Amino acid sequence: MKKLILKLVAVSTLALSLVAISTPQSKASAATTHQVQSGDTLWLIGKKHGISVNTLMSANRKSSHVLFVGEKLVIPQTITSKEMDLLARLVHAEAKGEPYAGKVAVATVVLNRVDSSLFPNTVNGVINQKDQGYYAFSPVKNGAINQPADNSAKTAVKEALAFRGMGKGSLYFYNPKTAKSTWITSREVTTVIGNHRFAK
Repeated sequence: MKKLILKLVAVSTLALSLVAISTPQSKASAATTHQVQSGDTLWLIGKKHGISVNTLMSANRKSSHVLFVGEKLVIPQTITSKEMDLLARLVHAEAKGEPYAGKVAVATVVLNRVDSSLFPNTVNGVINQKDQGYYAFSPVKNGAINQPADNSAKTAVKEALAFRGMGKGSLYFYNPKTAKSTWITSREVTTVIGNHRFAK
């Protein structure tokens, strides 16, 4: 009888150990990962998954850009798919007809605002922000943001996410031909792309 009890205890202990070991593995496998292929770079992986190179390096404890074929990288989610779609719709509405680089820059302005203490700390909060009764972005007011984004806007958002934290810190953009605010035109211009001036 003693031997039977000892066997049961041993089996139970082993079963509990296996549960304890397998639980973290199942959580890890649920996380998004990317297996490095020949020709991959952190920049290309960042663009593909919509994550900044800096965040990618930090999440994988990398001190250099060196990658090895077959290496598995953890891809943390920095914004939700809903936020990515909302941002792409804003880019589509604000930068339709603008060069691709201008679309990336518009998305970058929103991300810079999220990262700035001067603005709300979420994509949704930044895009829907009202200040003294005025919307920060006219497509929110006129409903143009409700139109689906095209592929160019979606790709621009992913590129802006990959570029996050490495730009010139633009927090605003405007069209000098239509801007009525003297305050916005007084801001330091960081770059000009197409019909838009970007500023901080």
